[in-house]
Amino acid sequence: MHPTTTPPLTLLPFTVADAERVLAGTVDPHDGWEGGYAFTDEPELLADYVRAARENGDPAPFGPYLVHRGEDGPAIGGVNLFGPPDADGAIDFVFGLVPAVRGQGLAQQTVEAAVELARSVGARVLRAGAEISNLPARRTLERVGFAEAGREADEITYQLRL
Repeated sequence: MHPTTTPPLTLLPFTVADAERVLAGTVDPHDGWEGGYAFTDEPELLADYVRAARENGDPAPFGPYLVHRGEDGPAIGGVNLFGPPDADGAIDFVFGLVPAVRGQGLAQQTVEAAVELARSVGARVLRAGAEISNLPARRTLERVGFAEAGREADEITYQLRL
């Protein structure tokens, strides 16, 4: 799987070996994390990814991606595409950035890169959830063109037709 680049960001596929290493608590200095982030807030996503890969093979191009500054800069966060597309051509995704880079417009660029990645793998609809209290994530999704598609007590589901 080739990386998806949307200057000044690159989404690089996270491998099963990477996920196993992080789940074991080992952070490779080569990862170059800015702000010390290493998917540690999402161990369940990595565990699910490793389990699915062991049971069904590598799900690439779906699964976790590292978000890097530029083509070879430090990792600043992650994106996870949950796929393949369902019967309606929809896939879900999540995104997160290290606290050190928040407020720099990189969340919008990350979501735009995720949109391009989803489009490139055949998705017709992209969905993301955001906690009602997470106004920055909600505004980011809205700026990229996502519209509210559903609401629960603590979360809003957004979607974008591609």
